[in-house]
Amino acid sequence: MDKSPNNERKPIDPAAQTAAGQKSGERPELGTPQAPDHYDPHGKPDADKRIFPAPDNVAAKDKNPVLAQPPEEFLDLTLGKPADVAAGVTAVLKSGQYAWGWDGVGRGTKALLNLNQKDGFDCSSCAWPDPDGERSFAEFCENGAKATASDADTRRADPDFFAKHSLVELSHMTDRDLNNAGRLTHPMVLRPGDTHYRPIAWTDAFRVVADELNALKSPDEALFYTSGKVPNEPAFLYQLFVRQFGTNNLPDCSNMCHESSGSALSPTLGLGKGSVTLDDIHEAEVILIMGQNPGTNHPRMLTALQMAKRNGAKIIAVNPLHEAGLSHFKNPQDFMNPIKAIGTLFGKGTPISDVYLQVRVNGDMGVLRGIMKLLFEADEKAPGTGVIDHAFIKQYTANYDDFVANIRNTSWADIEQLSGLTKDQIKEAADIIATRKKLITCWAMGLTQQKNGVMSIQEIVNLQLMKGAMGIPGAGTCPVRGHSNVQGDRTMGIWERPHKEFLDDLKKEFNFEPPREHGYDTVEAIKAMYEGKTGVFISLGGNFLSASPDTEFVAEGLRKQSLTAFISTKLNRGHLVTGKTSLILPCYTHVDIDMQASGHQFTSCENSMGVVSQNKGVLRPVAGEMLSEVAIISGMAIATLGSKTTANWVGFTENYDTIRDAISRVIPGFDNFNEKIRKPGGFYLPNGPRERNFTTENGKANFSVTEMVQHQLEPGQLVLMTIRSHDQFNTTIYDYNDRYRGVYNERRVIFMNAQDMAERGIAEKGLVNITSHFEGQQRRLEKFIAIPYNIPRGNTAAYYPEANPLVPVASVAYISNTPTSKYVVITVEPVGELVAA
Repeated sequence: MDKSPNNERKPIDPAAQTAAGQKSGERPELGTPQAPDHYDPHGKPDADKRIFPAPDNVAAKDKNPVLAQPPEEFLDLTLGKPADVAAGVTAVLKSGQYAWGWDGVGRGTKALLNLNQKDGFDCSSCAWPDPDGERSFAEFCENGAKATASDADTRRADPDFFAKHSLVELSHMTDRDLNNAGRLTHPMVLRPGDTHYRPIAWTDAFRVVADELNALKSPDEALFYTSGKVPNEPAFLYQLFVRQFGTNNLPDCSNMCHESSGSALSPTLGLGKGSVTLDDIHEAEVILIMGQNPGTNHPRMLTALQMAKRNGAKIIAVNPLHEAGLSHFKNPQDFMNPIKAIGTLFGKGTPISDVYLQVRVNGDMGVLRGIMKLLFEADEKAPGTGVIDHAFIKQYTANYDDFVANIRNTSWADIEQLSGLTKDQIKEAADIIATRKKLITCWAMGLTQQKNGVMSIQEIVNLQLMKGAMGIPGAGTCPVRGHSNVQGDRTMGIWERPHKEFLDDLKKEFNFEPPREHGYDTVEAIKAMYEGKTGVFISLGGNFLSASPDTEFVAEGLRKQSLTAFISTKLNRGHLVTGKTSLILPCYTHVDIDMQASGHQFTSCENSMGVVSQNKGVLRPVAGEMLSEVAIISGMAIATLGSKTTANWVGFTENYDTIRDAISRVIPGFDNFNEKIRKPGGFYLPNGPRERNFTTENGKANFSVTEMVQHQLEPGQLVLMTIRSHDQFNTTIYDYNDRYRGVYNERRVIFMNAQDMAERGIAEKGLVNITSHFEGQQRRLEKFIAIPYNIPRGNTAAYYPEANPLVPVASVAYISNTPTSKYVVITVEPVGELVAA
């Protein structure tokens, strides 16, 4: 936990800030206490670096009749022209198609009109923030509509469904069809030797969990995974249950996505979160977007970028693939404005990127080094013109001289080799940045899942600091999170490496001694399962199997567990690859009305910019026996801990205000939680970097000296990055199309540079086998369809989870231990067949 200086000033609610006419970055009321993000500023020096045997991905489907990988059968691929405009009329039609097609007009419309509203519920997909002030009646994007339609689905995967389909049959369904089976409605159990899940009473299910946990030789033989969609209140209870049970084995999805961000930001700025607000995006003069595809993964961000452009901002995109959302944007809201509607309908919409740098995979660090070298040159030619903010550097930072020497000693040959860009190309971006002060850098998993991810983000911080672009309106760092509450879960203590201060406060509140030894992160948990060091795996949301690297390695570990238990809303492949006994425990979604003894309950979520707001369901749950996440966690805790627990689990379940009262006494920044969360729009958490208050160990913002590692490839080798399609959120597949990239009705594809294809004798739509190479190991996948695409030479891309079996479990980012899903060394060989046009 970050050390938090005492300060009596408290955060105020966003609505009050707007009413007071305050601008972004000018919020003295926010105070200086740091909300804990639980990032260790020293990284993870004790991470397990061992190499494990590579699984046989090809033979696995014959060895295990229950498939861990999606089925290999091709669909009916059609290729179109990649789009250069995002959203528009098609996005509106798609939103309605999903909402009304799955949920009915009345139910679907009610859900969408309450989505992301101040008195409604939080979208279960991305964590992009909502406006502080007025919100439109349609405060959602196409992919948010898909996620909500899926959550509100009236179809039911009930006991009759499971009676009809064995695990083997279910595993041969596509991931889309598993999701489309409908909402999970009843607790189900798979007993040793069973072929089908069968119904089980809730009390019996909790007893199964308790018996298996209490039979372990040590609490550290259990793993408790968390997905980022879990709201604050159940997340807090989950970590409390786990720590009262006696372990810190709390791997989570942050370990696989933005762990690199926290590892870079905490020691440099004092907080492992971003420093900007939505208003800052609107005010920025320059927005640098790196390793991010907002058109598909964070579509509402495009509205903020559009507003920034209309206010005069310049946008620089750094990405290996040309993405529609970084090119042009047609805002569906503009159709409601008669003046803008015609241009939006018939034109190309708003141009987004002024400069588009098509960097090599893992080469972003070279781009940043090049920009900073050029800024030094510009500052020397025109001293005193503000290219570099020397006054800010002198007052607020440390380690500047060492940083300068490191950048100056970097050769342009190394920069161009790593980035794949010329000095002149990089100069286009540097020239824009040189003359402007208000700079925001945004990034996502395109950076965090690189080998160089942590160092690349440290270089982002270096760039922001040398410009003095921290703690002023329109400037700062912006890691763009994925799942709705992935940032809030970490704030609530979902972390395997808790800080002493957090554990001390937990001990004081609940009168027990929490475990102090660090637990397993996600990669370490996978290895522990594989080695048989654990016996119970419990997942609160998510699809651990399909989200993790090295799919068959993970599957082998899961099969070694005595118990696997999944708290879930929809069926996914992760429920099918199980331990000897397995449970499916169905829970409510964000959109469901949650009625408990004290009435209609609500939870809360924290968005990417540190605003905590209400999440209150509006739809009657479909028929079944689902429970809230809070009720399920409390049921497991009561059954498992018995008289040993010091928490009032029944009281927590009956009234979620009691959970928030406990949070207010444990987590800094959440004082008066129940009062502040009821204000429309919620409240901001304290954020030191936003106010130039850097609570690092030396009290300064620290420049970093990083090593620009060049990864050498052997002849014929390429680099693969895994990506999402447009009809996908995380591991949830809504359909088989990726219309922005011109791919329809297929997912088993690999995007390649046309010259790379020609060199290997690969034709368009030719079938290829892919082999990944790591530390002398090989992992192989067969029969992917090659598609020529605008991607740098030597680079390729493929969808996950299909390509996840190629990602070695031991291939991780330096420092953060994040799987390198954006840097997989591969070779590609043609099979000699073509898929029919």
